[in-house]
Amino acid sequence: MTIHKEGYKTIFVGFFIAAIIALVAQYTVANDVAKYIVFGVAAIFFFLIVNFFRSPERICSKNARAIITPADGEVVVIEEVDEPEYLKKRCMQVSVFMSPLNVHVNWFPIGGKIKYSKHHSGRFMGAYLPKSSTENERTSVVVETIDGEEILVRQVAGALARRIVCYAKEGDQVEQGDQMGFIKFGSRLDLYLPLDSNIKVKIGDKVVGTQTTIATL
Repeated sequence: MTIHKEGYKTIFVGFFIAAIIALVAQYTVANDVAKYIVFGVAAIFFFLIVNFFRSPERICSKNARAIITPADGEVVVIEEVDEPEYLKKRCMQVSVFMSPLNVHVNWFPIGGKIKYSKHHSGRFMGAYLPKSSTENERTSVVVETIDGEEILVRQVAGALARRIVCYAKEGDQVEQGDQMGFIKFGSRLDLYLPLDSNIKVKIGDKVVGTQTTIATL
């Protein structure tokens, strides 16, 4: 299992905490059963941290007219909305919610040129709430396709997520399926697509980053 670079520091700290807990239990807990329970809890704690930062290697079948899923998770929003930050027009919004158990790597949903990339400080409400898209800590990225379409993808922090990492820089050329960033713990990804996009998913669908097609242009 490959570990994402954004997790190295957290995993080290998690290992240190788990080791301290086990060491303290070794010398302070007299009951063997209780001691092994503490060891087990410490091991599970460390395993969950390592598992969270897993970074699977996936082959993306590139398609210039397809919007692939930028994250693992569940589709929680499909609706027409006004996008006020950059596109400033009516769009189709598709949102994917990531639980703490999902892979939290984010990928570019389509290839093209980065026209806009901006981080916004904000609140840490539950990422499943509609207001989280505009009020939570978030980063908005706009990719202009080879055909001149502009697609906005927004990383949104959740109640547990305290750090959004985004690699997009204005002016860069990116490939569909390249890593866009990482969000630590529960969060969501919003996509803002042209109104005439052919949506291929429905609410409640489980999607896999780079593998599931969200829509075609």
